Amino acid sequence: MTGSGPGATPAALVIRDATADDMAAVCALYNALVATTTVAWTEEPEPLHVREAWFAEQQRDGHPVLVADVDREVVGFASYGSFRGEGKWPGYRLTVEHTIHVGEGHWGGGIGRALMDMLVSRARANGLHVMVGAVDGANDASLRFHERLGFTEVARMPEVGIKFGRWLDLVLVQRVL
Repeated sequence: MTGSGPGATPAALVIRDATADDMAAVCALYNALVATTTVAWTEEPEPLHVREAWFAEQQRDGHPVLVADVDREVVGFASYGSFRGEGKWPGYRLTVEHTIHVGEGHWGGGIGRALMDMLVSRARANGLHVMVGAVDGANDASLRFHERLGFTEVARMPEVGIKFGRWLDLVLVQRVL
């Protein structure tokens, strides 16, 4: 879908594999909500060198890192990695946990859906069976987003995290691919 209006994807949107040159933008997207939301359960912004090391690890392990590019600006990213440590628990080797971040100014425009559609396509092409997401229980927008994409809530873990001096519930969602 392209065009304007709610749910419309920008005409200039390109979903592509990330490069090392994209990591500053990816890091900035991740860090943008750290100080004010519970999207990430940390209170410290991530240094660029940590994101660059994560990217190198993703590349080494063959896990995709996708970016949403609008008019040559990275406005979102998505990736997946091993669920519960593939090497430690090989029974989980066909299950992955994903992450997705879209810049706040681009929420509701179809960019998240485009990223997730490509990520699911990559997971299927790599022979994976289940994709899991871990979402803050108070993040209704993310829970609805995942539900629209075919994810089902499978676990709600009360008070397993803390941020801003309050307990956080973790919701696990999954989609059989």
